[in-house]
Amino acid sequence: MIFNTEKRNPLTKHIDKASTYEMLDMINKENLNSVIAVDRALPEIVKVVDAAAKAIEQDGRIIYVGCGTSGRTAVADAAECPPTYGVGYDTVVAIIAGGESAITRASEGAEDSFEKGREDLLEKKITPKDIVIGISASGNAAYIVSALKTAKEHGCVTAAISSNKQCKIAEIADYTICTETGPEVITGSTRMKAGNAQKMVLNMISTCAMVKTGKVYENMMVNLKPTNIKLRARMIGIVMEILGTDEAESEKLLVDNDFSIPKAISAYKEV
Repeated sequence: MIFNTEKRNPLTKHIDKASTYEMLDMINKENLNSVIAVDRALPEIVKVVDAAAKAIEQDGRIIYVGCGTSGRTAVADAAECPPTYGVGYDTVVAIIAGGESAITRASEGAEDSFEKGREDLLEKKITPKDIVIGISASGNAAYIVSALKTAKEHGCVTAAISSNKQCKIAEIADYTICTETGPEVITGSTRMKAGNAQKMVLNMISTCAMVKTGKVYENMMVNLKPTNIKLRARMIGIVMEILGTDEAESEKLLVDNDFSIPKAISAYKEV
């Protein structure tokens, strides 16, 4: 069977003869399919978000497992959760086939190792409180198949994200998200439309799980950490927005309360 992500795209067949603008126009029009595919998958994404929020509520983890582009996207999403939502680095965890070196250097053969998928997941000491989310554009990478099977054996809730409906990881997981983005602009280059869709889905899962577990007030990041000048200024601005205080008073409230927005708000309201 030839999966949709591996088929040739008739609309971009002559991209090698196109002008620069025509190339960009082709790519941009195809990118719209990523958004459409995610929209169609929203009912399935809902289920995974709710399961992910439940995992966090019971002190479990969201564990992403991916290969290649999927793994790199997962690493980025996991790394951004602690500074954004104030959670520990062990709340959202990403495992990439090939290890850390695969983040910056392609390690395409790593996705074929069934044994490493199991081994790398077990290193994380998984428990039934965790949700393990396998991410694979084709949906057939042995590394991801193995990780999901291992997760199920250990009582974890499992989810699969792919761009092909009839794939191996969809047969294993409790929940399946399929973003059918179709043939790529460059045949088989799933870092494009399929990768776009995966990025959006992971953003949705982690963001909504954080919102559902109280890491957001209205639409503001109240659990931020002041890890740089920009975030420190943003925290002051959030306190100003919520309390109506000026910049100096807002900064003093944060300084006096360990730069915790919730603590600063409580202290102000107690006065």
